[in-house]
Amino acid sequence: MTQTVRAAADESVDVRLTVNGTPAVVHVQPRVTLADTLREQLGLTGTHLGCEHGVCGMCTVLVDGEAARSCLLFAVQCEGADVVTVEGLGTPDAQHPLQQAFSHHHALQCGFCTPGFLMSAYDLLAHRTDVQPDELPEELSGVLCRCTGYRNIVAAVADVAAACPEGVPEPGNLGERTLVGRRAGDMTHHAPERSEQEASRAPERVAVPSGTPTTRVDVSARMTSPVEKVWDVLGDVERLAPCLPGAEVTEAIGEDRYRGRARVSLGPIRLVFNGVAQVIERDADRRLLHVVGQGADAGGSRTQADMRIVVYEADDGTTLHAEADLYLSGRIAQFGRALAGDVSRRMFEDFAAALDEAAATGSAPARRRAGLRLAVGAALAGIGGVVRRLALRVRSEVRRTS
Repeated sequence: MTQTVRAAADESVDVRLTVNGTPAVVHVQPRVTLADTLREQLGLTGTHLGCEHGVCGMCTVLVDGEAARSCLLFAVQCEGADVVTVEGLGTPDAQHPLQQAFSHHHALQCGFCTPGFLMSAYDLLAHRTDVQPDELPEELSGVLCRCTGYRNIVAAVADVAAACPEGVPEPGNLGERTLVGRRAGDMTHHAPERSEQEASRAPERVAVPSGTPTTRVDVSARMTSPVEKVWDVLGDVERLAPCLPGAEVTEAIGEDRYRGRARVSLGPIRLVFNGVAQVIERDADRRLLHVVGQGADAGGSRTQADMRIVVYEADDGTTLHAEADLYLSGRIAQFGRALAGDVSRRMFEDFAAALDEAAATGSAPARRRAGLRLAVGAALAGIGGVVRRLALRVRSEVRRTS
């Protein structure tokens, strides 16, 4: 499992490992722990840190199929290792039996120790199919909890042990996906070792996001321009990029991949994302454009998007339709699903208007609505909706009591 690595104290080295089914390369100093690497460089914050002395067990993950305290392992020791964190156990829509049992028995309160218990319980049941209920308190004692009194935790694990006498099911959320770190530049690439100069020139791989998105957008807009003219713009990046609110392309890096940045503001939150987008499919017959992208800002916010845009002739003229799955984390995730969806829909409206202008004029749109104004407008609209709903509720209550 562990490797011997020789490196100076201030030297950084590349470490290759597989995390929840995704090959990753991290650039770390020898003193950086696996726990900090998972949280800071790979954005997997489900692994919690408590004592950082290997006592509390909250940072437990699986390393090559065995439970390990990630606060006691250096990342450089994990070269070639297969790591599974609590994020790999299951998804909100397809929970692992252990997650279902913890929810059913209310085996958590503050939830801070829960990832450690889930991974420790998985390790126990994967290696001991004959574990008895009276053995569980001792077997699970490697993880500390300050809330529950342990009884519900033991009951949850006992239920799964009884329901799975042949062994607990394997983690259900393993597969290749994009891992984006909490700081700009922490994106992991599925690529062989290269020099810094080579890496700066090389195109990043943009993986199609997986899992449950933060929000889904499904919107349409009527266009005044003919279908063919609109499709021409969708196929011309130089004219298409200026149509995107707050976004700009900084470099074409080949194979329909592009580096760029996007500015997003909402009230006091102002973010600048640097990232990569890739055209996965451009189908001229169906006039379908499929694009995926990923980006991160210096403050720890991360975005991923999987978007399909199609233009077609409807009874009442040209229609532009977009379906997008958006994945948000960090500060931008504080927007909430409703507000994130509202901002996205307004961005699409602005994009459609700019696209229509570019199709009509044959050049990039002359003016674009600023990202700041766009986001603030969405926020005000959302606040206005809340105020209107509260007013209606108050009037309804007054009528009921009068």
